[in-house]
Amino acid sequence: MKRRGFLALGAGALASPMLAPAVAQAATGGAKATAASTAASAAGAVPADSLRALAAKVGLRFGTALIPSELTTPAYAQIAAEQFSVVTPGNEMKWQVVEPEQGVYDWSGADNLVAFAQKHGQLVRGHTLLWHNQLPNWLTDGVTAGTISATELAALLKKHIYTEVGRYKGKIWQWDVANEIFANSWDTPTADGLVSTDFWIQNLGEGIIADALHWAHDADPHALLVVNDYNITGEDGTNDKFNAVHAWARKQLSKGVPLHVIGSQAHLDTQYGFPTSMADDLKAYADLGLKTAITEADVRTFVDGPTTQVPTDRLAQWAHANWYAGMLQAALSSPDCISFTVWGFGDADSWVPGTFAGEGYACLYDVDLNPKPAYTDLQRNLQLAAYGAPHRNGGR
Repeated sequence: MKRRGFLALGAGALASPMLAPAVAQAATGGAKATAASTAASAAGAVPADSLRALAAKVGLRFGTALIPSELTTPAYAQIAAEQFSVVTPGNEMKWQVVEPEQGVYDWSGADNLVAFAQKHGQLVRGHTLLWHNQLPNWLTDGVTAGTISATELAALLKKHIYTEVGRYKGKIWQWDVANEIFANSWDTPTADGLVSTDFWIQNLGEGIIADALHWAHDADPHALLVVNDYNITGEDGTNDKFNAVHAWARKQLSKGVPLHVIGSQAHLDTQYGFPTSMADDLKAYADLGLKTAITEADVRTFVDGPTTQVPTDRLAQWAHANWYAGMLQAALSSPDCISFTVWGFGDADSWVPGTFAGEGYACLYDVDLNPKPAYTDLQRNLQLAAYGAPHRNGGR
């Protein structure tokens, strides 16, 4: 990932034209926010200055990924309930977890997350149905050994999608149907820009993505179906991957494939410049007739260690908050961007230190669950958005 220098996107960027005051719109936004937060109010008190309440004023769902321990730890559960209006399971809906042995299912983690969301007036993003990673060993070993043929593999995927989507029919707002299928600069792409070595594409061909979308739609016709990936809104310093996703999506839509949302993971790093094409790319997807969503936002930086996660650069905290504000502003600028989800909210449970050596501090709350400047910047942007940002088109 190659980027340029820092950009001033934080508090100073609050004067952005797309967030300019428009007092005449304030009353309308407030009325819509009241309707959007009815379920949340019924489930319990939500602070008026919470991210979920402020985002509701423009029809935006503000979300987080959750893991089981966060649902049973009071301090985490309170933040999850008060601050977020949509939740994503970190792992509990992945194939490896729900069917660890063929024909033996464990829905406990997924069921608990759905129950938590229902209790707190939240929507759920299902994650994920087709991915090369976190597949059950019995499946991958069978393919490697040749005991599962291509025909059988396709049938197993279809059964998996029908079983899982069917189980939660009517309870999932968005399904990440296909995850990380597009080629990066280091991959060998197919003619349509997909990863030629992806487990599913290598064994079943490119058409399996459209098949998966059709199967998910059959299993729950009302769920919004998402293709989710990273570096697809300019995060790697180019728009090559965006161009591939855009062209592929346009082709699928022309064929009547039930694709509804492009999900941009939006994992950023303060050592690189902010992806300045993000807002334009989100709008370009919307021009195809698609919704968009920021699905896994975080901003990592170099830290003193994985336990304390104190940034080692004096500008890192400033950049961290500015990068978060910039992502939110890009999302707010497009009325077809219907949700903004951070990939976990507490540094103590972040995936970053275990994946990127020497990095961390990626979330909105530190290791002691104290809100960071990034949290405050997001609050301020959402407060101002109520007076000027467009209300979301569609979604729930």
